Amino acid sequence: MKVRKAVITAGGWGTRFLPLTKSQPKEMLPLIDKPLIHHAVAEAIDSGIEQIILVTALGKNAIENYFDRSFELEYFLEKKGERELLREMRTISNLANICYIRQKEQLGLGHAIFETRGIVGDEPCAVLLPDDIIASRVPALKQLLSVYEEHQTNVIAVQRVSRQETVNYGIIKSQPIKERQHRVLSLVEKPEPDEAPSNLGIVGRYVLMPEIFATLKVTPPGKKGEIQLTDALQLLLERQEVIACEFEGTRYDTGTPPGWLKANIAFALNHPDIAPELREYLRKLL
Repeated sequence: MKVRKAVITAGGWGTRFLPLTKSQPKEMLPLIDKPLIHHAVAEAIDSGIEQIILVTALGKNAIENYFDRSFELEYFLEKKGERELLREMRTISNLANICYIRQKEQLGLGHAIFETRGIVGDEPCAVLLPDDIIASRVPALKQLLSVYEEHQTNVIAVQRVSRQETVNYGIIKSQPIKERQHRVLSLVEKPEPDEAPSNLGIVGRYVLMPEIFATLKVTPPGKKGEIQLTDALQLLLERQEVIACEFEGTRYDTGTPPGWLKANIAFALNHPDIAPELREYLRKLL
């Protein structure tokens, strides 16, 4: 079955960016000239997704406003003769077929995905975490969808991390299938370095079979009382295969201030209008 729908989670508090995120959704932080959430939506569309389900929370109205039309702004730009900007603003509002679900309690990624069951229905879906920005020639989600088409089962994105970093990731134990593909044998959420089964860490791209919803329903809360997707996938392994895909590309964790700054610098250095001035500034600064 073709994967038509994607869930993008944007319900977190963004506590690492406080006090900024007290009134500004973290997902609306800029990556050069577009917010982080725009990059996630664009990746989904570029990967062939037809409908996007955005999971938001209290105080996230700016996300909905961003993807909606602004007739006043369009009128202003048209009156000023800013035709290129006008075209870009209309492109954003027509970017995707988006619907929204409000996550009323912050009970983890697994809970956020479970809240979308009524819209996703009995079909596979993709999941994207907008904190994870992946710069790649082929969109990272599209790479996972290619693996899904081959195996017709759950697919998760992984990358190699240092042993010291395993406490920040879901970690898999696996058997290699072919280059960049692994059959998952078990998963554990944020293990200590000496307990980690490997250095393959799960990052924010998934393709999930519809059985994930029944599994999430019976998944017990994990650390901090949250429903962890990693724990649900461990339960799902009892009846379904999970394939791990080592995607090609560079991943930036924009969920932390240093990661967000690194992503902005990296993207700016590849921006034809910004790069020359920035390089000169960095040379003087360093």
